Amino acid sequence: MSRLFLLPLLPALFWYLFLRYHQIPIKQGARVFYWIMGLGWGLAAFLSLMIYVTR
Repeated sequence: MSRLFLLPLLPALFWYLFLRYHQIPIKQGARVFYWIMGLGWGLAAFLSLMIYVTR
């Protein structure tokens, strides 16, 4: 449960590598980072809540 905060880091890392590979500036792909972090943290919060509720 304590590792759920790492959930958004993997997609963000893949997105960063994708941007670097295609030589796209980070500023141009920044909005997707916000979406990745927002959805990832939301999913992590939901899963943490479900773990807590089902104990």
